[in-house]
Amino acid sequence: MPAPDAIETLIYHETDATLGPLDEKIVAVVGYGNQGRAQARNMCDSGVDVIVGNREDGSHEQATADGFEVYSIADATARADVVLLLIPDEVQPEIYQRDIGPNLEAGDTLVFASGYNVTYERIDPADGIDVVLVAPRMIGTVVRELYEDGRGAPALLAVEQDASGAAQSRALAVAHAVGATRSGVVETEFETETRTDLMSEQGLFPVFASALLARFEVETEAGVPPAVTLLESYLSREMAHIFEKCATQGIVSQMDLHSQTSQYGQLLGLSEFDREPIREFMRERLAAIDSGEFADEWADEQASGYERLSSLREGYESSEFIETEQATLDAFGLRKD
Repeated sequence: MPAPDAIETLIYHETDATLGPLDEKIVAVVGYGNQGRAQARNMCDSGVDVIVGNREDGSHEQATADGFEVYSIADATARADVVLLLIPDEVQPEIYQRDIGPNLEAGDTLVFASGYNVTYERIDPADGIDVVLVAPRMIGTVVRELYEDGRGAPALLAVEQDASGAAQSRALAVAHAVGATRSGVVETEFETETRTDLMSEQGLFPVFASALLARFEVETEAGVPPAVTLLESYLSREMAHIFEKCATQGIVSQMDLHSQTSQYGQLLGLSEFDREPIREFMRERLAAIDSGEFADEWADEQASGYERLSSLREGYESSEFIETEQATLDAFGLRKD
């Protein structure tokens, strides 16, 4: 159904999809990690015929314990009509080339949960298959928890290749089976999903983390005990609660839960903050994403054995901020698996 003009996109709900396009079809979930396990269990509970394609490892044993028939990735693909590719982006091209592509038949449907490898042409599916995207916007454990609670995680949906003429209805059926239509499924494109997902990781998180680091540095210079700063910033989970309320009420509306002193301070600081440096940083990151510069850099990083990734992580793990954070977690018994 058409969405409100303010949203300017197409959103599908429960009444817009059925499981019919998956009738008498075998769905193979390739990968049984965070997303694979959640989506496989949700689809099974929805009445879909699901098998799992996985390597011989701990998740293979978990899938068997959960009641699924588990095959090699190649065998699962050959048996299935619909294949959900839920393994990490960086290993998808090699496994697709070796185990998946050769075992897909004309009329099959290949479902991605990330647009990355199609956007950057790391995977080039054959012409005779449907290529679609069903991408829940939650981590797998929450996808499962919401489904069990009678709700669903919102998702993005896109059709890259419609060989059968039924690609969209099949994608909607998959979204319906994992519970996404209970919340809402937004029609988009592979490239858009890739851009916005990478921007969350490369644009938004660095800005947010930098704000925490900057506050830590300023308050430490001013003599505030570091543990106090970290508890006030995020370790107490107050900020997590605020973000949860932002997601359910809105950024400004959630301010009603705060004192007027807090509301005034938040809005005053927001109105006086210069966002142009952040906008420029975001523009630079988006340009690197759009040009493929980041994808090439990440491919080189993988080929090098993740040297820079290891170096970057080690650098932050040995910083005063992280050492203080870890000590504070232990001192207040805040650790949780």
